[in-house]
Amino acid sequence: MSNLTNLQDRNAAFARSGAHREVPAIPFIPREHLYVITCIDPRVDPAAFLGLQLGDAIVARDVGGRVTPEVIRDVSYISHLVQTKAAEGPWFEVAVIHHTDCGSGLLADDTLRHDFVHRMGLDERTLTDTAVLDPERTVRTDVARLRWAPTISPAVRVSGHVYDVGTGLVHTVVDTAGADAIKG
Repeated sequence: MSNLTNLQDRNAAFARSGAHREVPAIPFIPREHLYVITCIDPRVDPAAFLGLQLGDAIVARDVGGRVTPEVIRDVSYISHLVQTKAAEGPWFEVAVIHHTDCGSGLLADDTLRHDFVHRMGLDERTLTDTAVLDPERTVRTDVARLRWAPTISPAVRVSGHVYDVGTGLVHTVVDTAGADAIKG
């Protein structure tokens, strides 16, 4: 039996509610004009800590909430869709949200990282850089990665935030004006 089986009653209630029919008219432009990039940690669910509803935001989750080449590709794709299919917008903000007590910090452990590199055949330097030990520093780095990506329209605004798993609060590290200043 799948772990999802226990949640199918919730899914049936969701389907009966009709909420899935209330999504934005243009599916790649979420209601809140927000694209959230955050961590896969189950304590870090933007629907919970930001109060997001279905259709409010695009949400991408990966280890550490880091901006990888794949994340840049996905943001570039949505940027291209808006540019070509809805040029008048509205445009969106990409909110990079790292968090305290991130499990990706374990990648700073040499033994764990070496074992994982060996298992997956990955680049060790990339894994070392993935570790979120200082979320304010790493979120600044990731905001800069997005702002400097030549494939993302300059009309896309980018901000950086840290979610504190202890307090439940999000604070802004780089606002959209600060993000624009990074790109210069």
